[in-house]
Parts: sequence; structure tokens; C-alpha cells
Amino acid sequence: MTTTAPVAMPRTRRYVTFALLYLAQGSILSYFTALNALYLLSFDLSLAQIGLFGMIAMTPFVLKIFLGMISDRFSLFGRGHRIPYIVIGLLVQAGGLLVLPFLNPKTQFGLFTGLAFLIMTGMALYDTSTDGFALDTTAEDEQGRVQGIMVGGRAAGVVVVSIALGALAQLASWQIAFWMLAAVTLLPLPLALTLREPPRLPDRRFQWAAFRSFARRPVVALALLGALYSAVTLGANQLVNPALQANFGLTLLMAGFYTAAWGVGVIIGGISGGRRADRLGHRRAVLGAMIVSTVAVAGLALMRGPLIAWPLVIAFGFAYGFYEAVYFASAMGFADLRIAASMFAILMAVANLGSAIGLALSGVLADALGYPVTFLIFAAANLLVLPLVGIVFPAQRPAAHAGSQGQL
Repeated sequence: MTTTAPVAMPRTRRYVTFALLYLAQGSILSYFTALNALYLLSFDLSLAQIGLFGMIAMTPFVLKIFLGMISDRFSLFGRGHRIPYIVIGLLVQAGGLLVLPFLNPKTQFGLFTGLAFLIMTGMALYDTSTDGFALDTTAEDEQGRVQGIMVGGRAAGVVVVSIALGALAQLASWQIAFWMLAAVTLLPLPLALTLREPPRLPDRRFQWAAFRSFARRPVVALALLGALYSAVTLGANQLVNPALQANFGLTLLMAGFYTAAWGVGVIIGGISGGRRADRLGHRRAVLGAMIVSTVAVAGLALMRGPLIAWPLVIAFGFAYGFYEAVYFASAMGFADLRIAASMFAILMAVANLGSAIGLALSGVLADALGYPVTFLIFAAANLLVLPLVGIVFPAQRPAAHAGSQGQL
């Protein structure tokens, strides 16, 4: 199949669109993966309940397989396979955020969790459609750059929004904070409404036969690798602010600053990870990401005071971004363009299933064993990546996957 995609719009405008879409995603992630735990703790929810909430809220990312298939197969409203779904997803996320602060997580736990599920479904919809649009319109020689923009845009959303969100929640109200998230969600909407998709080439039209790619051992192992990395990084990340609060007290404002420091680390790590994947190859980059993540997650067990916490949180953010960029680049290289959104969504869905498991386990383990031991357990779990790397990237053919896009 063809490996060079037609460009649907000027490059700079396309890059800005990707950055804003991922900024919107980063804004909601800054709440659900960091400040959410503090918000729920303020209503006297247990860590086990918070873990259950996180698992359910992340479930739509597991369902991305079906959202990706819909996007690949059906053009909506005559506007194409990607744009209408991006717009709908943004509107669902924004609408849910406007309503969320009116629900009490303690007395309306089911309703609150259900609305969070809906918000994350909207996010999953525009996320998988954006990934498909990127695969449809990005030439092979600029895939690394696009992934860097996406990871950086999302992390920038975390940095900017986490500071503002913590400040608004502490100095004004959580209602204003949630409404700010809704406003940020709508930032990419004007550009999204002006996007035009390129015509579908015959060799890129949806084909069920393309799903046979998932019968290949390297693809299965890549999916499991994604689940493992996500379980470790997301599970550990959920506990950072609660651990800081338990160790030396943490205001909402300071929680925002720590999350921003983490986000700066993610931006640097994402850029570095993308470059390392291009220069060293995916096999060596994944092994490097595993080492960096193991050290950084284990380091979180040492957060006993505010001075040592700052470098440890930034280092963890670096490891998070590095691993994410490396894995996304690897997954992009395996994508079959006949089912671009579906295949990428399936790989990401498995990864997010790992996230859901990690979020649930982190809460249970922290309740039972405490934060330091839980961080060490998650760090050790990184070593399970080693046998998977040998299957995904055989040592005798370290670059064999590079030309696999659209040919699996």
C-alpha cells in the first residue's frame, strides 16, 4: 500500500489543529489523572472508591476499537470519516464538564461516575478520529514530528490548565474550574469546523481483511507492551498528589504547581523520546524507556519532603512523556492505513485497559501497603516488558517494522 499520505490542508494549520486538539485532551487529563483524586478525597471517598471511579472513567478508551471502526467505515453528514466525529466528541466533553460540578460524588457516586464516563467517551471519540486524521494526512517522513506535536500539545494542556485549575478551585470554586475546562475543550472547535479531508484512495478504503494483522505475534506483543507501560505510568501518576498530601500536606494550588512541573517533564520527555526513537530505532528506544520509567517510578517512593519532591516529580514526568512518545511512534509504524483509526484505536484501547487496571490496583495497593511500597511494586512491574520487546522487535531485525505501515 501507499505509504505517503496526501495532505488535506496547509502543514502549519494542520499542526496547530493537532496541537489544540491534544491541548483539549491534556486539559481533561490534568483533572482526571491528577486533581480528580484530591477533588474526590474532599468528599471523603476512599482510595478504593477513587480507584474504581478511575477505572470506569477510563473504560471508554478501551471502547475506542468500536469508535475507530465507525470512523474508518462511515462518512458522517457528508463531511468525511474524521471531522464530524471530532466535532461531536468535543461538544460531548464540553457539555459534560458544564454539568459535572452540580453532582455530589459522595451521595451521587453512580451518576457522577456515569457522567465522567460520558465525558471520557467524547474525549475518546475525538481522540481516535484525530489519530485517524493524522494517519490519513501525514507522510511517513513527518510522523515523528506530528507525534511530538501531539504529545507536546497534550502535556502543554496539562501544564497550563493544572496551574489554572488548582488556583481556580482553591481561590474561586470547583464549578468555575470545571467550566474553564469546558472552555479549553472548545478552543479547537473553530479550526475543526473548517477542516477538509482528502478523498479516500482505493488502497486506503476500509477492508475487514486488514484486521488479520492482529493475528501476528509482534502486534499482539506490542499491544501487551502498551497495556503494561500504561498500567505502570497511569497507576503511579494517580498516587503522586495523594502521596504528597499524605507526606507533608498539599493545597490545591500547590497540587496544580506540582502537576505543572510533571507536565514540563512530559514535554521534555516526549520530545526526547521521539528523537531517540528516530535515531536509535524503536527496540532500543523502548528498552531505554523501560529503564527510565523504572528508575523514575521507584524514585517516587522517596518523596518525603517538598524539596526532594520537585525533581522526583519532574523526573517522573520525563519518564512518562518519553515512554508515551516511544510507544506511540512504534504503534504508528504498525498501523495499516486501510483501518488506520481502528488499528491505532485497538492498540490504544489495550493500552488504556492497562491504564484502567493500573488505576484500580494503585488505589487498592496504596490503601493496603502505603504509597512507597506501591511505587516500588509498580517500578518492578516495568521489567515484564523485557520478553515482549524481543517479540515485537527481533534483535536480528531491529528496523523491520519501519516499513510495515499499511502492509501488515
